[in-house]
Amino acid sequence: MRPLVADIDLDALRHNYQLACRCAPKSRSVAVIKADAYGHGALACAKALEEHAPAFAVACIEEALALRAGGITIPIVLLEGIFRADELALVDVHGFWIAVHSQWQVDALLAAKPRQPIPVWLKVDSGMHRLGFAVEEAAGIWQQLSAVPSVASLHLMSHFASADTQDNGYFNQQMSRLQALARQLDAPLCLANSPATLAWPVAHGDWNRPGVMLYGSDPLEVANDITRQLQPVMTLRSEIIALRELEEGEPVGYSGRWSAPRRSRIAVVACGYGDGYDRHARDGTPVLVNGQRCAIAGKVSMDMLTVDVTEVPEAAIGSEVVLWGSASNGEVLPVDEVARYCDTISYTLLTGVLPRAPRRYHGRSA
Repeated sequence: MRPLVADIDLDALRHNYQLACRCAPKSRSVAVIKADAYGHGALACAKALEEHAPAFAVACIEEALALRAGGITIPIVLLEGIFRADELALVDVHGFWIAVHSQWQVDALLAAKPRQPIPVWLKVDSGMHRLGFAVEEAAGIWQQLSAVPSVASLHLMSHFASADTQDNGYFNQQMSRLQALARQLDAPLCLANSPATLAWPVAHGDWNRPGVMLYGSDPLEVANDITRQLQPVMTLRSEIIALRELEEGEPVGYSGRWSAPRRSRIAVVACGYGDGYDRHARDGTPVLVNGQRCAIAGKVSMDMLTVDVTEVPEAAIGSEVVLWGSASNGEVLPVDEVARYCDTISYTLLTGVLPRAPRRYHGRSA
């Protein structure tokens, strides 16, 4: 069988979740497992965390229903709320919690007659300028929702635009707006995403929303002592399937973007953009061959990529190749580092791994 596999370490997932909880011991941490748990497999990750997390968060009702169908019973927050008013019937049946960011959603709730009140997170636009009510109108919406029996456990929710950066100017602007509104309404808060959980204790509210950090990716512009404790959850692993000897000046791959600077040994690896590996990876993008750093040489193809293994003489057919994650000898290649060579972020690499790369689960609950 083709050797490419995405190994998922569920013990590392739990470690990262517990790290999020230790960062904010007075908060409850909802585990964000949207987008198929950032490509790791939402149901498997939910089962690994269900004894630890008080709630999960997903983007939409389809993701929540799949978890319920898989046996997950704890609360699930719909981070984008409902997309049509008739979804409230499913919200009621399955006990989902919902974010509310638009007037039509408020109107749907005001008209609803659920069997039990629906927990609501009122989304405020404190500066991200995507979803949410303006700070100036949030108090009025809060009062409307507080007055109807269809709504329970109302919280204020917002999202930070720049919690990952060292420049805290815009973060402080958002935070001050939210603090003032929370004092006005005496409202519980749900604010902190992964970077705010890791670096901004002032943002730790009644609830936090750690996401990408759960999967071992460091979301901060500059790592700190806490982010260095994150453990990679996904290891994208393959093998060498062929070796070629090239003379100086001979090219490799489509358009001959890379040519050998000296007599070189090139390994062909079973992984390509048809598996979700980013075709924008530059020459020099790191991989681990038998736990040793090597570099991609030439353009990524649909099913294969090529690596310069001249400095790894023991590399052979069947040698382990780690595209990101943990090698068998304990060496780690962070997905964040690979992402920089692809001019992207770790989120796109992790969520982009396609079903052709099977997930293989390890650890308790595997």
